[in-house]
Amino acid sequence: MTFIQQQRDTRRGHRALVAGSVGNLIEWYEFGVYGYFATIIAARFFTPEGGSEAEALVKTYASFALAFFFRPVGAALFGRLGDRVGRRPVLVLVITLMTVATALIGVLPTYAQAGALAPWLLTFLRALQGLSAGGEFGGAVSVMTEFAPPGRRGLYGSWQSFTVALGLLAGAGAAALLATVLTEEQLGAWGWRLPFLLTLPLGLGALWLRLRLDETPVFVAERTEETPPPREVVRAVALGAGRIMGWAAAGYTFLVVLPSYLQSSLGATFQQALVATVPANLGFAATIVPAGLLSDRLGRRAVMVTGAVLVVVLAVPLLNLLQDAGVSNTVKGVAVCGAGAVVGLMAGPGPAMLSEMFPTRVRYTGLGLAYALSNAVFSGCAGLIITETIERTGSVDIPAYYAAAACAVSVPALLTRPSARRAGVPKAGVERAG
Repeated sequence: MTFIQQQRDTRRGHRALVAGSVGNLIEWYEFGVYGYFATIIAARFFTPEGGSEAEALVKTYASFALAFFFRPVGAALFGRLGDRVGRRPVLVLVITLMTVATALIGVLPTYAQAGALAPWLLTFLRALQGLSAGGEFGGAVSVMTEFAPPGRRGLYGSWQSFTVALGLLAGAGAAALLATVLTEEQLGAWGWRLPFLLTLPLGLGALWLRLRLDETPVFVAERTEETPPPREVVRAVALGAGRIMGWAAAGYTFLVVLPSYLQSSLGATFQQALVATVPANLGFAATIVPAGLLSDRLGRRAVMVTGAVLVVVLAVPLLNLLQDAGVSNTVKGVAVCGAGAVVGLMAGPGPAMLSEMFPTRVRYTGLGLAYALSNAVFSGCAGLIITETIERTGSVDIPAYYAAAACAVSVPALLTRPSARRAGVPKAGVERAG
């Protein structure tokens, strides 16, 4: 290969990283914003006269969970299309759908303005977001890992998770800024709309980048390869979902659900709760790319198992520390930063690990479904399960038990080594996954 060709391939790979990851950033920015503003959205859309705040928050998280359950539908629909016609056109379609649905949330009428129609409109837009998000992950990770140089799939794939962290940080930053510069009345009346409307210019920028994206050489070269039997694909999807359930549950518990938990269970103010999420997301962002790079050398399995085991061991002590009024805010900040960093150990190698479990012909669909199913159950339902269980039991340790239990189940799934024939993985993929 000539030097000029190497430079051209490098530029194409970098362009693929940017175009693939920007959609994830927007997607998780919006999902983060929705989680951070959950108490305000509950009051504006799910609280008719005489309704309780706790009931409204549960309904808000139910709408949150519904969007996640549309993700597998989107993963199957857009994934199948992406495995047939190509990654690029489908990624253009899903970013357009996500941008429009998110911007429309910013102009929706509230319950006071539209009555019972308001929560239904919100839920409909959340469903559209779920569909588009389901098609986003599989395509973005396929593009990143298929453009990756040999021995760098972990590093390239980790950028998907890294932009998730950037999206959550951007959402937390936007929410914290608005909570600082606006009064509570202004924030509740119209300020909460601004982060959703901001998605429109962000989405247009992402669309422009994806229109300039090349189709992956791997897809072009192998689009006529034999499709593996459906039973083998289903087994790989189930195993993949089990491998990342700890990442899904712990990630949403520590990075998204935490603000509402601090407000509803520990009496923190909205601003205090948002500030607490910043070090958690910073810790998460700081370890993702190094973890992906490390997995290229040590294997995906070793790095991800380490993260899962640390969550099992540390989740309850961490939550007890946050509950202790005698512990300084600095110590609590360091603790939640460490919690985010541990989740990053799973999130960094995760995309490449999933990509390596599926051959090109079904990669978009397979890895997208595994990710969407796991997130639908263990991320999308995290707020609903945690809030409802605390309400029923009165135990404020529920978030820790939830994250630890999911990670404990992930460990044996990560230690399971599927054969290359069953999972449809190239030999190099099996070696790195191990």
